[in-house]
Amino acid sequence: MNVRKAVFPAAGLGTRFLPATKAQPTEMLPLVDKPTIQYVVEEAVASGLTEIIIVTGRGKRAIEDHFDSAFELEYYLQDRGKLEELAEIKTISELASVSYVRQREPLGLGHAILCARPLVGEEPFGVFLGDDLIVARSPCMRQLLEVFGRYGDPVVAVERVPRDQLDRYGVIRPKPVSGNVYEVLDLVEKPAAPEAPSDLAIIGRYVLTPDLFPVLAETRPDARGEIQLTDALRAIRRTRALYAVEFEGKRYDTGDKLGFLKATVEFALARPDLAEAFRAYLKGLKL
Repeated sequence: MNVRKAVFPAAGLGTRFLPATKAQPTEMLPLVDKPTIQYVVEEAVASGLTEIIIVTGRGKRAIEDHFDSAFELEYYLQDRGKLEELAEIKTISELASVSYVRQREPLGLGHAILCARPLVGEEPFGVFLGDDLIVARSPCMRQLLEVFGRYGDPVVAVERVPRDQLDRYGVIRPKPVSGNVYEVLDLVEKPAAPEAPSDLAIIGRYVLTPDLFPVLAETRPDARGEIQLTDALRAIRRTRALYAVEFEGKRYDTGDKLGFLKATVEFALARPDLAEAFRAYLKGLKL
C-alpha cells in the first residue's frame, strides 16, 4: 500500500533548550538560517510523502505560520526586487499539504501519534521525530519505505549506539534478515547497558500501520503518566512482524545542546556560500 502521510509530533515543551524555548518552539530553532523542522519536512517530501500532519501544542503557533503563506513579506520582497529570497519563502508554503492537530497535554510520543488518528485514517503512515536530522544519499524515510513495500509490516530506523548511551533510547533484539534489515524480536525502553538486548537503538523514523491506533488507545501510561510508543510496538509485534533498518546516513541529535552545536557547524560547512569563510574562521580560533 502506498504511504502518503507523515506525522510530526511537535508538542513537547523543549525544556532542554530553556530559556530559548520559553517563547518559541524548539522545532523553530535555526540551523544556520532554516528551522530544524523544515529540514525534516523536506526529508518527508523527498521520500514521496505528500500530506504532512504536525501534532502541536500550546505556544507552537510559529510552526503553523512558518509553513503558511506570508503575503506581506512576499509583497515586500517582490517590491524590493529580492526575487531569490521571494522564491525561497514561497517554496516553504508550497512544500506539501500541511495540517495540524493539538495535543492538549504532553503525555508521551504514543499519545501524540494517537492524536493524529482522525487525520491519518486507515492508512499506513510515516512518523518523524524532529530532534533527529539525518543526512543521507537516499533519505532515511525512503530507505524505510522500501522495506515496508517489501514486507508490508511496520518498520523502525535503528542505529548502533555506544552501550553507555543505550539508556536514552528504545533498543531492539534483532534477528538478521538481509543486509541492514532485521526482524525485531523484542523492544526495551531505555535499558541499562547490561540489560540491553543489543546496541541497535531506535531512531526517530518509523513507518507504522493503522492497526497501531487501537493498541495505543489501550496502552497504559508509564510511571510518568506518558503513553510510550515502544510499549505499543511490543504489543503489536505479538500479532504481526516488525522490522528494523540500520539506515545509511549520518544522524544529528539536535535535541541535545552539543548535538545541536555540531549540526550547526557541519551544516554551515556544507554550504557553498559559507564554507570557505567559516572554515577559515574556525582554523583561526585560538582556544
